[in-house]
Amino acid sequence: MPGHDAPPFPAAHRTWWRVPLVATLLGLPLLALEYRWFAAQDGPGAFSGVLFWATGLLVLAWVLPHRRSPRGLRIVAAGTGLGCALLPVMFAVLLGLAVASSS
Repeated sequence: MPGHDAPPFPAAHRTWWRVPLVATLLGLPLLALEYRWFAAQDGPGAFSGVLFWATGLLVLAWVLPHRRSPRGLRIVAAGTGLGCALLPVMFAVLLGLAVASSS
C-alpha cells in the first residue's frame, strides 16, 4: 500500500492515439498491398526486413504506454514505421521513372 508521500500515478495522455492512428491508416494498406505483391512475386526478397520493421514499429507505436512522457518515442516509431512502409513503393516509383527516362 503506497504511503501519502508516493508520487501520483501519471494520467494517460488524452490524445495519445492520434499519431499511431494516422500512421496506421496510411501505412497498413500499403503494407497489405506490398505483402500481397511480394507474395505473388515469390517472396519479398531484399525488402523483407523493411516490411517486418515497418510492421513492428507501427505495433510499437500502439503498445507504448499511454502517458505524455513517451510521446516523442511514439511519434518517432510511427513515423519511421510509415517511412519503412513507403520505402518499397517509392523505390518502385523511382525505378519506373528512371527506366522511363532512359528510353
